[in-house]
Amino acid sequence: DVAVANGMLNVIVREALIDEEFIANHTNGWEETRAEMEKFTPDLASQISGVPAAKIEAAGLMYGRARTGMIMHARGIEHHTNGVDNVLSYINIVLATGKIGEPGRGYGTITGQGNGQGGREHGQKADQLPGYRRIDDPAARAHVAHVWGVEPADLPGPGRSAFELLEALGTPGGPTALLVHGSNPVVSAPSTTAVAERLRALDLLVVSDVVLSETAALADVVLPVLQWAEEEGTLTNLEGRVLRRRRASPAPPGPRSELALWADLARRLGHPSGFSTQPEEVFDELRRASAGGPADYSAVTYARLDAGENLQWPCSAERPEGTPRLFLDRFATPDGRARFVPVEHVGPAEAPDADYPLTGTTGRVLAHYQSGAQTRRVASLAAAAGDMFVQVHPDTAATAGLADGDHVDVVSRRGRTRAVVRTEEDIRADTVFLPFHWPGDARANLITNPALDPVSRMPEFKACAVRLEAAS
Repeated sequence: DVAVANGMLNVIVREALIDEEFIANHTNGWEETRAEMEKFTPDLASQISGVPAAKIEAAGLMYGRARTGMIMHARGIEHHTNGVDNVLSYINIVLATGKIGEPGRGYGTITGQGNGQGGREHGQKADQLPGYRRIDDPAARAHVAHVWGVEPADLPGPGRSAFELLEALGTPGGPTALLVHGSNPVVSAPSTTAVAERLRALDLLVVSDVVLSETAALADVVLPVLQWAEEEGTLTNLEGRVLRRRRASPAPPGPRSELALWADLARRLGHPSGFSTQPEEVFDELRRASAGGPADYSAVTYARLDAGENLQWPCSAERPEGTPRLFLDRFATPDGRARFVPVEHVGPAEAPDADYPLTGTTGRVLAHYQSGAQTRRVASLAAAAGDMFVQVHPDTAATAGLADGDHVDVVSRRGRTRAVVRTEEDIRADTVFLPFHWPGDARANLITNPALDPVSRMPEFKACAVRLEAAS
């Protein structure tokens, strides 16, 4: 991705399609980035990436000449040990052309979950507090502690990243108990064999879910909960728009909302008040906790949303109508100027070699969602997706002595995944693709590399060295 992005930017600079005024007035670091980019001609970018130079050239010209234009991607380019660099390289293109802060211009990432954006703003990451506040910021800690009625010192410090938390389960100094909400790491986490071992090492594993997922099957206690159509709440989409989510169907007898579970757990731990079971009251707490933060929800109310208002954060007393577009006046840096970051190409943490000559990459198919725990139970979706497969170029399959429909083991240094060969002309000959929705011996993440990006701590789901072996 870095090579392709730098190649596009090389074309944009060569054809004088940059926005000199925007760069001078609103950014820092352009000259350093320009020097790094100049060596990435479309030909060099093509040699590194495999993308034809003519397509890199055409993409650079198309984007550079357009009056409006957005760069958007899903999460895949982040699932590398250089995922942050990948993202920065595309942001450099946006900044160099000044295509941000105006209608039809900007940059965005599409998450894989309905409220993937909102969850981050609410503080679900281990280094954040509500409103995109940093958990190690003394002022942020004081504000949120006041809302919650606790002392700032009682708030924890930054926690482990998701995969590092899984690695620590049941180890000395690591968690001895885990409460999992609607997640299925036995299928979805990289190096899933090791993750399952760590879950089994816990003193207590509790899973709350709407189905008996593969992770729930390992639990000491399973708590059935409501699913999204049986609850009230909000969602926040890619553009920071807060959406009301209304109950679509009544809940069956037995399952409880996760708010009710948390309130009951708090009561049994000696905290009978402060944990509401009413979604609107919890949202009002979020409004207070996020007030003054980068993602300020303080002026968003159920009443305004129910009246049909379109509200995008930050939405506060200073900005009561919300903020349809960020970065109109300044960027979220101390001096208000965006930062270019020169990015050098590096390969994946695990390159192909004689023993593992192919690159394995993972992703989705249309019929299934995430780990497939729900969609594999829907007959029409399961039939549409078929069995677990590996997409292989016909020449690559022939070299391995395989044909379309054969059963094969895709093998890495960490394990092997059983799949059916699907030969396709539109995949590279040096790459095989595996969807990650199936359980058991068909788990794609039996082979993926848990190496992490040094900044985001995101695992390298999208690249590992593999070979193909005919299944016995």
